[in-house]
Amino acid sequence: MAPVTAPCRRAGHALAGHGRAGGPRSPHKPSREHRQSTFAVAAPHGRANTIGSAVLTRRFAAAPHRARHNGGMSKHAGKHEHASTPAVSALVDAGISHTLHPYTHDPASDLGYGLEAAAAIGVEPEQVFKTLCAYVDGHLSVGIVPVSGMLDLKALAHALGGKKAEMAPAADAERSSGYVVGGISPIGQRKALPTALDETAQLYDVIYVSGGRRGLDIGLAPTDLAAITHATVAAIAKES
Repeated sequence: MAPVTAPCRRAGHALAGHGRAGGPRSPHKPSREHRQSTFAVAAPHGRANTIGSAVLTRRFAAAPHRARHNGGMSKHAGKHEHASTPAVSALVDAGISHTLHPYTHDPASDLGYGLEAAAAIGVEPEQVFKTLCAYVDGHLSVGIVPVSGMLDLKALAHALGGKKAEMAPAADAERSSGYVVGGISPIGQRKALPTALDETAQLYDVIYVSGGRRGLDIGLAPTDLAAITHATVAAIAKES
């Protein structure tokens, strides 16, 4: 489906989600990460990490570098019917270039929200990121990782300056973000939370996150996502 280019005012660059990690539904009770579906403007927390390209190359040698962007980004398009979520409004207000990618969500799909979005947009799952909520030392926090992998709780705690992390119930994620499961965006959340973005986002010119509702993704530069969420960039993902 062709992307819808979002309206943005001329301004300086500023800077959830997809849900289950993907794969067929298990007959067993799903983990809290799988029950969450997330892709806030978050407060700075912890130290920002400088990631060397050599480190990324070693960890993800098979990853598609600088994957294509499914449509150009512009700051000068007119308003449209999809610019109605807090995430989109936050990007427009900040003057951040982005594209919108609406698609028809299938409630019966076994792919999970994130993999369904990747298939609908036509990009690799490694380029689509989900936002997961976890408690780090008892404080609700956000981790943004590729839908092809899982959130490494120990790494998240370390990235945000904590000692221990555990997945938050989906209800807590919904209440804090103001979004519903399956459409939780990391942008424009109701409450500002400490946020970490997985370093593999830097492999791409454009990554995709939830636009704030089921069936809508946003494409934007990873640097812009990190800026608008005040995210620490760190290695917080692990293989499923």
